[in-house]
Amino acid sequence: MWDITYPRPTRQRRKAFPCGAHPPRLALQRTRPSPKPPRRPAPASSPPHPTSPAAQPPPSCRSTPPPPPTHLIGVMSHPRASPPPRRPRLLLPLLLLLLAAAAAEATLHPVDYLALQAVRRALSDLPGSRFFASWDFTADPCGFAGVSCSPDGSTRVVALALGDPRAGAPGLSGPFPSAAVSKLSALASLSLVPGRVTGALSPAVAALPALRFLALAGNLLSGDLPPAFAPGLRTVDLSKNAFTGRVPPSLLQLRDLRTLVLSHNALSGEIPRSVRAPLVHLDLRSNRLSGGVPPLPGTLMYLSLAGNRLSGQVGAVLRRLPRLAFLDLGRNWFSGEVPGELFAFRIGYLQLRKNAFSGELRPTGRVAAGATVDLSHNALSGRVPPELATAGAVYLNGNRFAGEVPREVAAAAEAGRMRVLFLQDNFLTGIAVGGVPASAAVCAHWNCVAPPPAVVAACPAKGGRGRRRPQAQCGGRRG
Repeated sequence: MWDITYPRPTRQRRKAFPCGAHPPRLALQRTRPSPKPPRRPAPASSPPHPTSPAAQPPPSCRSTPPPPPTHLIGVMSHPRASPPPRRPRLLLPLLLLLLAAAAAEATLHPVDYLALQAVRRALSDLPGSRFFASWDFTADPCGFAGVSCSPDGSTRVVALALGDPRAGAPGLSGPFPSAAVSKLSALASLSLVPGRVTGALSPAVAALPALRFLALAGNLLSGDLPPAFAPGLRTVDLSKNAFTGRVPPSLLQLRDLRTLVLSHNALSGEIPRSVRAPLVHLDLRSNRLSGGVPPLPGTLMYLSLAGNRLSGQVGAVLRRLPRLAFLDLGRNWFSGEVPGELFAFRIGYLQLRKNAFSGELRPTGRVAAGATVDLSHNALSGRVPPELATAGAVYLNGNRFAGEVPREVAAAAEAGRMRVLFLQDNFLTGIAVGGVPASAAVCAHWNCVAPPPAVVAACPAKGGRGRRRPQAQCGGRRG
């Protein structure tokens, strides 16, 4: 007989044995045999009971999972409780990829995004304006009012139009955000509607490398103009502000500049002597400019220098501007003769009033049909030229014209083709103008006509100081 001696128990954790493995063999020790009852032989035909431990493998070695509890059989057998079949998961990553691409295209450059936020903090709507109502930064800033982004996918701001552009709409107020705008390095167009925006135009904004259009008219901007501007500028409109100092010479050197409007400011000094910009439109009126007029480019079609302190003769300059369609030199101290070539140009508006022009008018051609010719309040003398008969409005009052009015001019007034003919405060001795249409205005006060023509009733309230000049002033006036 053998007695079984078990090894000493240890504190080690019991190991799990894989399926089919056996624990280590037990140590056997020979002992005295003890009597045992005889074993009953098991019948050969009776299999082991299915629930006996010897008939079942350990739970970890079973080939099939155990049956579920009886209280869950009904639930698990329900058709809705069965898991759905697996589907391909390729659609979700593809959808996320498309959404990410769309978000990347609609995302504004972070520098421009922060710049627009700074613009919004600096400016506000005047009462009645709702321009900033659409500036909700939870949405795409490229959809804001006045904001245009580049179409090439770089998502940079290329145009910024601040304020409601509709006529009569209130503008904006606050300090001009120069520091923020200067961060928009791709900006090609910058405009600001008339309002109450204050501050200065910084050199960084004026010299933005991509800038082509700059219009900040009708606000309260002040200070000197920057010394340098973007080389690609085509239009600059800084009118109706409070800018001071001189006109920067560099501004008139820009190779692409077509339109320059600096009117209604407080600019002083002389106009720069060198003008290389191919200007088509130049407006410097209502400033404090002095000195003469430098040579100007022959591309000019619009020239306004009115309301300054300019002086000297301009005949040589004006003769080189054959494309002029609008000329306003009024309210200056210009002198000398009016060049006859001006009347042959296709000028629709010729304004030379309140200067010191003298001498006779000698047009080299007829005035453009329907044009306005205002030569009032000068020292012009001689006869009224018949070439003015094709004009739509003629102002010759406040000069020294003498003699008779040409029949061509009188006929144009009688027929209504000339809607305005102001001849008051001259030395005319014959005005053969009959009845004129109600739409026309003919005035001949304070001349040497006796009696004055009946059409003097058409004169404005300030048409003249009296009906007729004294005879002593008309002696020898025959034109």
